[in-house]
Amino acid sequence: MTATPDLGTPRIATPDLLRSVFRRHAAGVAVITARGDAGPVGFTATSLTSVSAEPPMLSFGIGTGASSWPAISATGHVGVHLLGEHQQELAATFARSGADRFGPPTAWREGPEGVPVLDDVMAWLVCRVVARVPAGDHRVVLAEVLLGDPGGIGRPLLYHQGRFTGLRD
Repeated sequence: MTATPDLGTPRIATPDLLRSVFRRHAAGVAVITARGDAGPVGFTATSLTSVSAEPPMLSFGIGTGASSWPAISATGHVGVHLLGEHQQELAATFARSGADRFGPPTAWREGPEGVPVLDDVMAWLVCRVVARVPAGDHRVVLAEVLLGDPGGIGRPLLYHQGRFTGLRD
C-alpha cells in the first residue's frame, strides 16, 4: 500500500487562491503592444501561449479593466515581444499602472501594420487578432502570427514568486 501524500488543507477557490498558486508557476515574460487612437499601448503579460502551428497562432490574456484593453479590443494587429533577463526594468515599466511606457528609456519603432516593435528583445512577432474570447474579468486574445524575428540574444526573463528573475544554472 502506498502512503497518501499530505495535500495540506484544501481551500475554496478565490482570486487569492489562484494568485497564490500561480506565484509558484514560473512563466516567461512578454510585452504585448498595439497602436491606439492616442498613441501606442502595451502591457506585460505572463499568459502568452502557443496555440497552433498550422496556422501559427498564439494567445494571451488581458483584463478588461487594463488601460491597454480599449486599444486591444479594437485593433486588428498586435506585437508580441519575448523579453530577456536583462530587461527586468522594461517588464516592470510595462506592468506599472500610469507609467509612460513608450517614453525614454524605452527604445521602439513603428513596425509592420503600424504595430509598435520594441528594440533589443529576444524575439518579436506581429500578429493579426482573430478572436477575443470572454473569460471572467479578462479576455483571451487569439492571434495569427504574420511575421517576426527570433534573432535576439540573451536568456529568457521569467516571472516567479511575484518578481522578475532569470534562469539559474
